[in-house]
Amino acid sequence: MAAAQGAGSSSAGPSGLPGSAPGHSSNSTVVAVWEWQDEFGRWRPYRGNVCSYIEQVIQASQQKGRRSGSGLVSSIPLGRADPVLAPYVIDIPSLTQFRQDTGTMRAVRRHVFPGDSAAGQGIVWEWQNDEGGWSPYEMNVCVFLEQARATNHQRVDLGPLGYNYEVDFVAQVQTNKTTRFRRSVQRRLDAPYPVTTSLAPLHTGVGCSCQQCWPNSGTGPITTRYRHSMINFPNSSTAHQVSGRTASVSSSGVGFVPYNKPTLTGARSTPRLNAQSTLVLQQAGGPSTGLSASNGVSAPNLPVKMLKPSKLNQALAATPTEPEAVVKKYLEELKGTPADEDCIICMEKLSSPSGYSDTCESSTIRPEAVGRLTSCQHSFHMLCMLAMYSNGNKDGSLQCPSCKTIYGEKTGTQPKGKMEISTFPQSLPGHKDCGTIQIVYHISRGIQGPEHPNPGMPYTARGFPRYCYLPDNEKGRKVLELLKVAWKRRLIFTVGTSNTTGESNTVVWNEIHHKTEMDSNLSGHGYPDPNYLDNVLAELAAQGVTEDCLGQ
Repeated sequence: MAAAQGAGSSSAGPSGLPGSAPGHSSNSTVVAVWEWQDEFGRWRPYRGNVCSYIEQVIQASQQKGRRSGSGLVSSIPLGRADPVLAPYVIDIPSLTQFRQDTGTMRAVRRHVFPGDSAAGQGIVWEWQNDEGGWSPYEMNVCVFLEQARATNHQRVDLGPLGYNYEVDFVAQVQTNKTTRFRRSVQRRLDAPYPVTTSLAPLHTGVGCSCQQCWPNSGTGPITTRYRHSMINFPNSSTAHQVSGRTASVSSSGVGFVPYNKPTLTGARSTPRLNAQSTLVLQQAGGPSTGLSASNGVSAPNLPVKMLKPSKLNQALAATPTEPEAVVKKYLEELKGTPADEDCIICMEKLSSPSGYSDTCESSTIRPEAVGRLTSCQHSFHMLCMLAMYSNGNKDGSLQCPSCKTIYGEKTGTQPKGKMEISTFPQSLPGHKDCGTIQIVYHISRGIQGPEHPNPGMPYTARGFPRYCYLPDNEKGRKVLELLKVAWKRRLIFTVGTSNTTGESNTVVWNEIHHKTEMDSNLSGHGYPDPNYLDNVLAELAAQGVTEDCLGQ
């Protein structure tokens, strides 16, 4: 698979190929592909059956609208297409995927391709990620690659599509043009994407269901009702695949993860550095044995001593609070007619009953009850908040899905493990004036507890130990102290589905990004990155971990 690239590779894309940018096609038959944007800026196609469901809902809504004059459907729950996607809803006016239990939002887009393209034939091109699984290219790249293969090109440059890679069809490898690092690629046949006839050439008149009309048109059938939750959209800047061999950051809050992963345990190489000091944080209930420093020489372990029980231990030891009581504690029920806006959890009008009234029952909360959070003042159906809370960790805390304000102390579902900290004098790119802090996370496979997705089932722990790096300066040390708090609160990892491999019931990152490479930041996981420390502080704050926690 990983044969060397042949000589004479062209630096340009394959000649004679049609334009690769997707859009409205002049072909009489076109197919629709929906994609979501991951945290690295890559677009990931939903599978064909999910796209078919989205198209069917929109088509049915259009037909109903023509008969009754009503607007196009404003939200589409993806769980009706695939039970795995039960937490996810696509908000059509903002083209955003919303995860109801965490509040995570991802941009989505819809493109059309000719019926005889890779999308119309159900052909998906994939690259092998660090954990041995397969990740799909965005669909316009799949179309580009299939066109090149069909015209007998031996290799193709993805530069015109914004990627710093070459693909060799003979060797079946992708090569990073800067680092020359290679990955295997494969061509896979899946179900074709749905045929659509609703799109026309580019236009400026009455809006239709094409991507140009949805977010911008004031004359089309979309009702542009205010949604206070949809103001912070994911960054759409271009990002690249993980180009190193280190563990890639995935997230429990990602959208659809389409493909399964073959069983594979990957090894990880780490820099051999002289550790100057080592600190091991034991998570509650974890083993107490010490670990070796990264240079293989035993270093003293400095366990964290708690003079009094931590709030996490107190929370875990306390009797679980009834979900209805938690909701009523933080939401004040409104009297009278609610405001003319949507509940962003179920996407129904606040003046209508909760969209969860048929799946979430309560003896004390009425389906039409609307509550306002006491601090941020955002309003929701109280039954929707009950459903969201019941689908989460049930730790006695609530998080506003709109502004992310946390009520109570948020804890997570991170499995038992160790957090090892050491320092060494070598500098990180962009931080030449200081040394480096190295964090090593150790988590082993185990059995899921009642707080996990599938209690009693095993979970895997791929890619551990995981090595992460911070500059040893004032702000880096501040981030470190907050990461310690997040670790104690079980917020850094969770058990879920891997964004990179599609494997379920495995330990994954949980919304707090880490730098897992010291340099080579083509992957987004290394340095230099002048915005990283500020970004991770914001992510920690979103989990309720701020400077106010450091004195506790």
